[in-house]
Amino acid sequence: MTKTIDYEEIKSIMPHRYPFLLVDRVTHFEDDKYIEAYKNITGNEPFFQGHFPEKSVMPGVLVIEAMAQAGGILLLKNKKTAGGLVYFTSIEKARFRQPVTPGDRLRFEVTVLRLKSSYCKLSGKAFVDDKLVAEAVFSSALSVK
Repeated sequence: MTKTIDYEEIKSIMPHRYPFLLVDRVTHFEDDKYIEAYKNITGNEPFFQGHFPEKSVMPGVLVIEAMAQAGGILLLKNKKTAGGLVYFTSIEKARFRQPVTPGDRLRFEVTVLRLKSSYCKLSGKAFVDDKLVAEAVFSSALSVK
């Protein structure tokens, strides 16, 4: 089932705020299974001030963080975990294939590999113009209110 989530709804789901809310929109979402989300990268991103002043490149760790936030939206959209928190616990097999620069639109595809009551393992990929720029497998702990 396709579901979209706009920025205002993302803010109601996630505890993150500027400058660390790194997902702008969700365009596809299947409960407990899959999410597709976007982040528009502009030259005004605060991390570009120091990474790097002469050639702006989004830090790879923030690409992975944005991917994990997309996974967090997927997990917290579930009625059983709504209002909880998602804590990153591990990153495996992270690969960075291309730099991400101002003007790019990052598309994230995140799939749930394993989901238990307080633990989740996800696989994520990040694309720019259908080119794979990063991928990782990551785990999270779920804290439910």
